[in-house]
Amino acid sequence: MHKFINQLKDNEKIKEIYQVAETQLRPNKNGNLYIQFSVADKTGTLGGRLWNVTEEQFHLFDVNDYVEVEGVVQRFQGALQLIAKNVVKVDSESVNPDDYRRFRPINIGQLQTRLREMLKTVENFYLKNLCDCILFDEGLMSKLCKTPAGVKLHHAYPGGLLEHTITMMETVLKITPLYPMLNRDILLVGAFLHDIGKTEELSVGAEMIYTDSGQMLGHPFLGVEILHDKIRESEKLTGEPFDPELAMVLKHLLISHHGTYDNGSAKLPMTLEAIALHHIDSLDSKIAEFQKQIFEDPNVDGTWTNYIPLLERKLYKGGKK
Repeated sequence: MHKFINQLKDNEKIKEIYQVAETQLRPNKNGNLYIQFSVADKTGTLGGRLWNVTEEQFHLFDVNDYVEVEGVVQRFQGALQLIAKNVVKVDSESVNPDDYRRFRPINIGQLQTRLREMLKTVENFYLKNLCDCILFDEGLMSKLCKTPAGVKLHHAYPGGLLEHTITMMETVLKITPLYPMLNRDILLVGAFLHDIGKTEELSVGAEMIYTDSGQMLGHPFLGVEILHDKIRESEKLTGEPFDPELAMVLKHLLISHHGTYDNGSAKLPMTLEAIALHHIDSLDSKIAEFQKQIFEDPNVDGTWTNYIPLLERKLYKGGKK
């Protein structure tokens, strides 16, 4: 019987299998190396330390590997942590993956149906044919349905990209009646395409890792390449040139949706649709990331999460039943 992370208690000795969520090799004040890591299952995450290691030991397991951890659970600064005596990688076939799936089930078929429903409402001739070319590409659509939206942050699970995309498109349909100055079709298709490059940036295999092209080019550039190819396909389909200004506007949405240069944007948003797309993307990703941090917080019984360096704050968990 698997001992879930949310069942662990202070001073409890364990020898259990978990999935590695994070691992770093660090020196202590005396220069001796130790591994700072965190492990996870479907109930949360737990930080840990493995003292007095070598670089060779550090490379024996990696993020997303399953490991058998032997050690003791201790409370440190109000939160539980794991002091490990031994960490050994185990074969993924020896575990039940449902015990480690840290996300709610996604109905891919239902999301696909909703995607097609929303794209059918596009009225612009060029955009409608462009979307048809993408929907007809079974290989691309298969990747869209399997790819995570990220490796560690928001929607970091298979199908997360499709879920993130659908939520953004639903948001577009909600807000465009409130802002009639926005071009609904452009913004809706922009939400559909904004992260399409992640189908090439991220691996769709068992491990959620960056591909070589993802590391070197990034998903905005890869997305523009996909968009360019699909525009050419739509021109063959319709027998006439794609609107060049519309193509430029769409490409701008893809390369500016991160919003700021500090956040990796190649250009700042320069259209109403571009600034709207950036904030819709930010809203959905930030809410998903906050939910993830609250769910995975090792301080299970606390009202607040531990301090989260990435967010520069703690998150309030009070009132959650």
